Amino acid sequence: MATFLYRLGRLAFRRRRLFLIAWIVVLAAVGIGAAGVSGKTTDDFTLPGTQSQTAIDLLEKEFPQASAAGATARVVFEAPAGQKLTSAASKSEIGALVAELKRAPQVASVSEPFTNGLVSEDGTIACTQVTYKVPKADITTAASDALHTVADQGEKAGLTVSLGGNAVQDKAGSSAAELIGLVVAALVLVITFGSMIAAGLPLLTAIFGVGLAIMCITVATSFVDMSSSSSTLALMLGLAVAIDYALFIVSRYRSEIRDGHEPEEAAGRALGTAGSAVVFAGLTVIIALAGLSVIGIKMLTSMGLAAAFAVAVAVVIALTLLPAVLGFAGMRIMKGRLTTKRLRAQERGEGETMGVRWGRFVTRHPVRMLLVSVVGLGVLAIPALSLRLTLPDDSTAAPGSTQRVAYDTLSKGFGPGFNGPLTVVVDARDSDAPKAAAQDAYTVIGKLDDVAAVRPAAFNAAGDVALIGAIPKSSPNSQATKDLVSAIRDHSAALHQDTGADLMVTGTTAVNIDVSSKLGQAMVPYLAIVVGLALILLLLVFRSILVPLKAALGFLLSVVSTLGVLVAVFQWGWLKDLFGIDQTAPIVSVLPILLIGVVFGLAMDYEVFLVTRMREEYVHGAGPTEAIVAGFRHGARVVTAAAVIMISVFAGFLLDDVALVKSIGLGLASAVLFDAFVVRMTIVPAVMALVGRRAWALPQWLDRILPDVDVEGEKLRHVLAARQQATTTAAGDGSEVPAPATPTRQG
Repeated sequence: MATFLYRLGRLAFRRRRLFLIAWIVVLAAVGIGAAGVSGKTTDDFTLPGTQSQTAIDLLEKEFPQASAAGATARVVFEAPAGQKLTSAASKSEIGALVAELKRAPQVASVSEPFTNGLVSEDGTIACTQVTYKVPKADITTAASDALHTVADQGEKAGLTVSLGGNAVQDKAGSSAAELIGLVVAALVLVITFGSMIAAGLPLLTAIFGVGLAIMCITVATSFVDMSSSSSTLALMLGLAVAIDYALFIVSRYRSEIRDGHEPEEAAGRALGTAGSAVVFAGLTVIIALAGLSVIGIKMLTSMGLAAAFAVAVAVVIALTLLPAVLGFAGMRIMKGRLTTKRLRAQERGEGETMGVRWGRFVTRHPVRMLLVSVVGLGVLAIPALSLRLTLPDDSTAAPGSTQRVAYDTLSKGFGPGFNGPLTVVVDARDSDAPKAAAQDAYTVIGKLDDVAAVRPAAFNAAGDVALIGAIPKSSPNSQATKDLVSAIRDHSAALHQDTGADLMVTGTTAVNIDVSSKLGQAMVPYLAIVVGLALILLLLVFRSILVPLKAALGFLLSVVSTLGVLVAVFQWGWLKDLFGIDQTAPIVSVLPILLIGVVFGLAMDYEVFLVTRMREEYVHGAGPTEAIVAGFRHGARVVTAAAVIMISVFAGFLLDDVALVKSIGLGLASAVLFDAFVVRMTIVPAVMALVGRRAWALPQWLDRILPDVDVEGEKLRHVLAARQQATTTAAGDGSEVPAPATPTRQG
């Protein structure tokens, strides 16, 4: 790999105009394609095999007119202060609006507020439910516009009208988060390199790559269903890793030039060494994110694949476009007047850097530093024991949004449970007494404590499948509602024994409960897969048993401590005002698994970039402690800068109004903070100092069967050194200097 990347780096540097033009053509072509698509996204969240999904499938078959899998919207009307909707004028106006909704495109049914009991007791709030023939992803612009037109007409008539349900499209978020991340990244790069040119190249290539990736994802929405959060996650990770990967390569390029190499040779060596680590680091992130597809949830799959694609683009850009841009910069990348005398002295090898001093401090006090770090992360992880999972609904919408207003208005008028109705399906196809079975279920449900109202059974045409509606007293995400769903389902066994009928619960709340439960169950197996993958990959890279084990355990510490922070902030409400959180709620179900995948990849990034240099020094004869310090001398400054950039990019998304995006931003920022500074730069050197040479031990039989991936480019350096020696010898003999031999084996 290292030899191939060395050649690629020199080729891109030498043919820089060709590479740059090729990438511009690709960007323009994708941009034209993205401009011609609608970019529809969906937040439909289903999981095959759950009871709620089985019930939905049965309803689709037996009650096709109900459009059980179709999108829904709630139009909520509120009377002006001091007035009621039961007045003749208000009734007439609402009736006209409902009639307008019935004529809208793709609408399957619209409920009548005044005949279906959808008016509050005080007569100030009413709602109508719109059911569409198609799922959310297939709702046309005309259908969406018709819904908003009705809301506007109601507002003009003096009513307060708000829209809820999964058919209502979210407003586009602002770009403040991305801008803040870019500004902080620019400052960190300038401080790190002391050069505007050197700092600008990672930003330039990162923006280019992220723009390309987002436009490709937009094009993909025309062919596959994509979650509305897919682009946001891809933007977060794509921007962060693209800057980091370019930072590592540019830093190595400058180092090679300081060692006396010509720019083209420096570009080749930088790609052969740091580029190899970038490939491996990017591969780990891609595998972890793409692995989310094994969970079997479309929303999670689209988010994982979109983010993995953005990371893949970042890697390819770093390996092709970046060396080409380095060719345009040439030696000017070394010119910088923004560094201090101290930093310039350190670049000349004079004095010790902060990283070296920290490395020496940790290796002198390994036991103390290890205990403090592990105990600290353990304390942060304690709140994770109270982790509760849920799916986003209108209650988690941005404050002031029409969805959030509709949710709060319905809670005020009808009680919190009205936003989470339960649909109970009685499957009596194998029963001799379908009506008795349905009546039994209706009676049992009506006697449960947390039930506010029950709608009598409605049968299908064959009379063997019944539909019963139940309104809980508690809010959809409350534990009481979850207990109610369990209580209804627990009656299924007794009902089947007495009548031969089966009882199932579905509806938005039941779906959320089932999906959250399945994701919670999938977390441990997925974690095992990711950790197992980490052990195998790190075993190949470092050819050591203890280093992979240490890296995997450190990764687990980062994950559980991050989950603890999320629970403390979003569930318990600690520092919620600081982060702009207006109410506490369970953690979004997809977040823990997303964190596992993303943090795994990022953790391996820092592990590779920091520890490969330690291994390189150890192989060259340095003692265990000296190798650790040398790794900090060459890698601590760059890893610190990369971590600060990532934290800044992720933390910028805390400004988003959407709770899911906000929680992802805080989670990823916390994870990078813990993993980079506590795990990789404190726990890792402390453990390695304690185990000494045993850190690099590998059984001989295992060493023989493992392929040598040569991430640090050690073989490449030997090939180049031998070539240089042969050239020098030939020149010293006065004979003709042969052309450099092409290496026949890739590292």
